[in-house]
Amino acid sequence: MTKVETVMPGVQAIQLTRVFAHLVDDDPVNLIDTGYAGSTPAIERALSGLGRRLEDVARVVCTHGHPDHAGSARALADRGIEVFIHPADAERMRTRWGSVVRHPSRGRLFGAMTPPLERFTPLADGDVLPMLGGLRVVHTPGHTPGSVCLYGARDRVLFVGDALQRPSGKIGFASSVYSDDRRAAERAVKRLAELDVEVVVFSHYPPIHEGANEALRELAGRVRD
Repeated sequence: MTKVETVMPGVQAIQLTRVFAHLVDDDPVNLIDTGYAGSTPAIERALSGLGRRLEDVARVVCTHGHPDHAGSARALADRGIEVFIHPADAERMRTRWGSVVRHPSRGRLFGAMTPPLERFTPLADGDVLPMLGGLRVVHTPGHTPGSVCLYGARDRVLFVGDALQRPSGKIGFASSVYSDDRRAAERAVKRLAELDVEVVVFSHYPPIHEGANEALRELAGRVRD
């Protein structure tokens, strides 16, 4: 049975292999991130437990193109679901293994591990998606070139993908091990600190429901220009 937990009204966290996908149960249903390739059956089980079907999902929004976040995006697109992703990461997902061998890098490796998308809808900074009263796309490059966060002003909620983490319980910068450009990822935090946030939703950690504004501003204050 796929584990599902309520993050806030209208948002459910679906526990996939080593990552959460988030179901936004608006009308229509939306999914933020997809897990690794092969996660579709687990997503279907989670939907079924909530009285929904995969056919109810109108769109998938990928916070970035790493295999644990966009690995099942192509399979869902093949089921007729519109997939949104920043074009920089969609392009990275077209990386072939020969390129990884010839020009090895962390970014190329993760790109080659993620099934490429034949079709997608590009995300751009400032786009507003019709979810939770309007989720604004905030481009936060660094973890990947096309990493985005999603901000809902109505509910003061911020979906951060892997742009932030909290391995010790406190909000911290994106992982230096898995990020393309650590310094750029840190600078992107300054944009997030300008938002009015109550709930921070992570992809690998439980959400934060209090003290988010202060934590984001403290973290931004540690950024080296």
